[in-house]
Amino acid sequence: METLTIDHAKLEAFAMRTIGDVTAGYTGVMVSLGSKLGLYRAMTGAGPLSAKEVARRAGCAERYVQEWLNAQAAAGYLGYHALSDTYELSPEHALVLADDDSPCFIPHAWNVPAAMWFDEPKALESFRTGRGVAWGEHDARMSCGVAAFYRNGYRASLVAQWLPALEGVVAQLESGIPVADVGCGHGHSTLLMAQAFPNSRFFGFDTHRPSILEAQRNAQAAAVSQRAAFSIARAVDYPDERYGLVCFFDTLHDLGDPVAAAQHAARVLAPGGTVMLVEPLAGDRTEHNLTPVGQLYYAGSTVMCCAHAISEGGKLVLGAQAGPRRLAEVFRKAGFTQFRRAAETPFNVVYEVRR
Repeated sequence: METLTIDHAKLEAFAMRTIGDVTAGYTGVMVSLGSKLGLYRAMTGAGPLSAKEVARRAGCAERYVQEWLNAQAAAGYLGYHALSDTYELSPEHALVLADDDSPCFIPHAWNVPAAMWFDEPKALESFRTGRGVAWGEHDARMSCGVAAFYRNGYRASLVAQWLPALEGVVAQLESGIPVADVGCGHGHSTLLMAQAFPNSRFFGFDTHRPSILEAQRNAQAAAVSQRAAFSIARAVDYPDERYGLVCFFDTLHDLGDPVAAAQHAARVLAPGGTVMLVEPLAGDRTEHNLTPVGQLYYAGSTVMCCAHAISEGGKLVLGAQAGPRRLAEVFRKAGFTQFRRAAETPFNVVYEVRR
């Protein structure tokens, strides 16, 4: 039998890489604690602070805060000043850690891996049996974390960049058209449009009842309930309003039959209407997606996107890294003739689809 030769430098490098990944998981817990306890907010704009000062500002126990600060300094999330034994949150890091309106805000996103760990028994069973896991079967932190992860990105890009990239759509929205937001989740995308275009009417649809209830609460809080309605419906049978715009925000690849969803969009679309398809950024080939963003999406897709699509029958399980060629083919099969890449961010790509 041939003896394998081990490259010990390569072994050590990879082992340290895995330790780094485990450390990132630990750091995520610290980020969540820091956000929920108001530790980052207590440090924002304050300059160097001692552990005692941070604890006083946040109303927390100093000894726990001391250890948390050291963990964050070791991670590079906080600056540490050895001479004064103080800690500092830079303005740049505050945008990521303390400003929940910033498009870079990250703490809520840590709810997703927390839910993934909690749901591990379901994932193990799915791998062994091939069964699906519907969105509503996940721990509640999953839907909350995903909604929060996308919310600020939509807030930064949807009205300012994505809609203007679609030919003639902003003018239609300003004049007043019905809009369908398919798979609306907590309704963040729907409400952003409703706030920006008061002459249009917006309808959010989702199969996840807790998300619809949250969307309704969000609509009331935003004072747009009269023009933004949310109801439980599938992507293949929501009511026909002759929509001028049908939106799929990071949802088409989750569906068990995306072609049927595209066909229904064609049926309910008004003449001259547009489908806005927002999907995770991806290339057509696996090697195009072997990046940190691809790593994030492939992992999430394994236990969320593919699992939900399989729970719906799995006629075509696209996954989160479907790529433009497969997405265009879905709409071609549904009778659409125009499929155009309109905009993109480091995480998403926006397609304009027309008949």
